[in-house]
Amino acid sequence: MKPVNHIKISKSMSVNELVSKMDSSGVLGAGRLGKAVNICEAMIKDRECRVFLGLAGPLVPGGMRDIIIDIIEKKWVDVIVTTGATLTHDLGEALGYRHYQGSAQADDAELHKKGFDRVYESYMDNRIYEGMEDFIEANFESLRQKESIKDFLWELGRLTPKKSILKACFERKISVFCPALADSGIGLMVWGQLARGRSAKTKAFEDLKEIMDIAWTSKKAGVVYFGGGVPKNYIQQSMQLAPKSASYGVQVTMDRPEPGGSSGAELREGISWGKMNPKGNFVDLICDATIAMPIMFAALKERIK
Repeated sequence: MKPVNHIKISKSMSVNELVSKMDSSGVLGAGRLGKAVNICEAMIKDRECRVFLGLAGPLVPGGMRDIIIDIIEKKWVDVIVTTGATLTHDLGEALGYRHYQGSAQADDAELHKKGFDRVYESYMDNRIYEGMEDFIEANFESLRQKESIKDFLWELGRLTPKKSILKACFERKISVFCPALADSGIGLMVWGQLARGRSAKTKAFEDLKEIMDIAWTSKKAGVVYFGGGVPKNYIQQSMQLAPKSASYGVQVTMDRPEPGGSSGAELREGISWGKMNPKGNFVDLICDATIAMPIMFAALKERIK
């Protein structure tokens, strides 16, 4: 047995040096965070591995937007699956709106009167929907021609006036999927155009073929999940039907496994479904994504030149 190595902090220690010390401790949250960075480094450096990134939860309201864009621009991932809410918040920032620091103890009725929506202690100006509606309406003729949600999102990224997650995906040709796009502000804006008698060619099931093809043709696959929900399951089911299950896996979640939901399910549960390789290298990190993501990314930036 290896001893638990105690973490010693030096004055000028870098983030990567701290993470390496956490890894050396080998146990509990610190050890798991260190292992998570090691696994991410391995899958990014493995030239045969395609990396699937699942993003759920309030990552943009939580300040993670630039990190996600940086990950895409570095082409550390090959596939992104995310929620409509994440893309709605992202598009809002690209259109010039911001999220604001607030309080979880605020008077929500008063916030509603003032036109702010609360995501725990992050606030969003409700006028974002007005700007988004104008943007979607002005560009709907181009958007409506896209037959898959992925192509719709790439076109949305192409049209986006400022830096965004979707623009980065379009420019780097990173496949981005959002199977529950209708469950979002963007979905509402598209529905608004359809309700006025306009039509769209976008089909909800077309993306399944593409993500299945990516999974099927991968020599190796690695999965990274920040949060669970639809993005996690969408990736996991593509692993289930592929001839090779995922060789690497990192899951960062605050959810519990006991209720049986996918968001809290340990990655090793996926072995029974054929989604995770029994001999694979994976770890579950119980941590707030807005804590884990910056630390993990900062360490990886030091390791991967």
